[in-house]
Amino acid sequence: MRNSIKIVFSQLKKSNKKAFIPYITAGDPNIEKTYEILGILAEFGADIIEVGVPFSDPMADGPVIQKAMERALKSGTTLKKTLEIVSTFKSKYNIPIILMGYLNPFHAYGFETFARDAKNAGIDGVLIVDLPPEEADEYHSIIKKYKLTQIFLATPTTDLKRVNVIKKFANGFLYFVSVTGVTGIRDALPFEISNKLKMLKVYLNIPIVLGFGVSKPETIKAFYNYADGFVVGSAIVKKWEEAFNDTQKKEELVQFINSLSKACHE
Repeated sequence: MRNSIKIVFSQLKKSNKKAFIPYITAGDPNIEKTYEILGILAEFGADIIEVGVPFSDPMADGPVIQKAMERALKSGTTLKKTLEIVSTFKSKYNIPIILMGYLNPFHAYGFETFARDAKNAGIDGVLIVDLPPEEADEYHSIIKKYKLTQIFLATPTTDLKRVNVIKKFANGFLYFVSVTGVTGIRDALPFEISNKLKMLKVYLNIPIVLGFGVSKPETIKAFYNYADGFVVGSAIVKKWEEAFNDTQKKEELVQFINSLSKACHE
């Protein structure tokens, strides 16, 4: 089975580069604009893109992504439309896409139907924020059947017992949440999490990606030797919100994305 996510990490590792993984919310502020931001991310260095599925109660997300979800829902973006967006994007770009969302929309869609449609749309991986690995057996068997990659979260408080459960299922990368709490823009991250990253590398034979609060090139440089990739969400979503109808702000967004990509690839 060809695992495009594994291939990306394998190729980057050969040249000691890290994966740049930007996040955007599908349908923010509408579907047409989503194609625009996906194109910008693809053209300016994204190795993998996380696409958020709009949901009315995004409990793990801070105010920036909450507002993006509200705008997306207002524009009528559903899980079905999110899959259509990805399908159109993948007809032009070969960049792996991870769908990130909450269990409710997937469950309402019907998980097997979702997995089939996701595969057909070109989705490469799925991260369900509120699905603990201890309860993932049924979903994992369906994900595996359709050859999708299942991504799990770990936090600074994740113990070895849970790491071993994650080890049983995870096959793309582990998304390490830098701080307990919600997503958001942070000036700096506590450097002691580097010890946890080192520990996870010992126990897990998959790449470790750092996210939640990664919002500038300096943060990437500070943890460059401890992670295999970096997810940047709120900082990009915020600049994207400012750039909707402002050409100058759009240029600033492009420069920002470029600076993050360079930090991961230099």
